[in-house]
Formats: sequence, C-alpha cells, structure tokens
Amino acid sequence: MDTDYSSWTGRTEQVHDPLSWVQAQAAQAMLDETAAPLVDGDALPLPWHWFHFLPRAPQAALDTDGHPQRGGFLPPIPYPRRMFAGARMQVHRPLRVGVAAVREGRIGNVVMKSGKSGPLAFVTVAYRYQQDGMLCLEEEQDIVYREPGAAIAAPQPAELPAPPAGSWSRTLQPDPRLLFRFSALTFNAHRIHYDRDYAVDVEGYPGLVVHGPLTAVLLLQLVRQSTARPVVGFSFRGVAPLFDGGPVRLLATPVQDTVSLQAQGPDGIVALEATARLG
Repeated sequence: MDTDYSSWTGRTEQVHDPLSWVQAQAAQAMLDETAAPLVDGDALPLPWHWFHFLPRAPQAALDTDGHPQRGGFLPPIPYPRRMFAGARMQVHRPLRVGVAAVREGRIGNVVMKSGKSGPLAFVTVAYRYQQDGMLCLEEEQDIVYREPGAAIAAPQPAELPAPPAGSWSRTLQPDPRLLFRFSALTFNAHRIHYDRDYAVDVEGYPGLVVHGPLTAVLLLQLVRQSTARPVVGFSFRGVAPLFDGGPVRLLATPVQDTVSLQAQGPDGIVALEATARLG
C-alpha cells in the first residue's frame, strides 16, 4: 500500500474523565474481587484505567465489525483486522478513584510492513494520565492492523506441566458472560468478542475471542492477589489468540522485583506474555 500516513505522527487528543467509583465497582464485580468496594480516594488498580476514558463513537459511526469507522485520532488504515497487540506502562503515582483525570494521547509512529500473513500496519500511541496537574501514569500502546487471514483451528487440549516452584497460577474458563461484561465495561463493540456467528463465519475463529486487555487485567489481578507489593511497571505482548472454548492458565513467576507472566491456552501455547515490575 502506497498511502503515506506520516501526517498522523504527532497528532494529539485530550480526554477528560471523572474516574467514577461506579466503573471501578463494576470491574470488581466482573472480576469477582472480594476486597472492600472501591470508593473515592482509593488507588485504582493497574490497568483499570482502561475502564475509563472510553470511546464515544455514535452508533451510526460503527463499522460492520463493531469498531468505530477509520479516521479521527487514529489514521484511517483500511486493513479490516485491528488488534490491541501490546503496551508498556510506568506508574509515577497511583490514579485515584473519584479524582478528575485527563489523558493526553499522541500518535508516536505509523509503520507499514509485510508479514507472513500479508501487509501489516503498526501504530504506536503514547498516553500520559494526570490528576491535579501531576503525572500519574505513562503508557505506550501498540495497535496492529492486518488483512484477513486463513481460518484458525480450535486449539487441541493437552496436559500442561506443573507450574514452576515458587510461581503463582490460576486456571479459569473465559465464558461469553465474562467477555460480554468486559466489552460493556470498555464500551468495545468489536463483534469477535460476543457475536459467535460473526467470529466464526466472517473472521474464521473457532469461537469467541478473549480480549487481549482482559487477559492482561487477569494476569495483574493474579499478581495483586499474590503479593502486597505495588506494581509500578507493566508491559505485555499478545502472541496468539485465546478463545472461550477452552481453559486458560495464568502463570506468574516472581524473581526479586520482577514478575514474569504468561497466559497459556488449553494446548499449552503461550498466548500473551508480560512482565510486571514491583515497587
């Protein structure tokens, strides 16, 4: 593709949000959090800022896949598949529930490439989150666009080896209820997460696709429930899709100030890998 998107580099946007406790408590309910309900002034767990600063595209502006139509802040790349492929975060101070916040976004880079599955576009977006004029969180997100590929076969279940000594682990079954609630909390209408006919017949998946950010949220929940030390840095990279048809094993291996994280599908293949840095 010869289209030049260099003019999008440096483009900015600013979004304000009250960081309402309503969203925070809804997230607690979705994730079966047993701690006291979050109220104004409490620290917002990482990366629960994703439940705020939500896109507000009108219904008429949604494309057939449920994503907002191309253009606006993000470049109008025409490849139909769009994925939140990874992110890197640094916490300077926790975001606080109920304190008005601002998110400043900037398009850092737009790179067109050719991969095994065809042409790809990589867009890097940098975000800065502030409260009371102070920088709380910096985040860099990787958005990938690509052409449709061949249909994906369902993973074949296998017996997974025992978790390494000293690691923390949890196995869960993502079901349509969880995927729907996460889509609702993030105002994400992408149909691969809730419309099985569309996911299978149009996009060629063997089932509903588990959101990459949901997997990242669950991995950090495992860390929070396993250590009292705060997470001050986090990065993740999506490697392969997960589906609602089989169990997912979350695995966390702490070594001093770092926790290595993986989400494994029913076949043992790593679908998402991440690193958390503890304060």
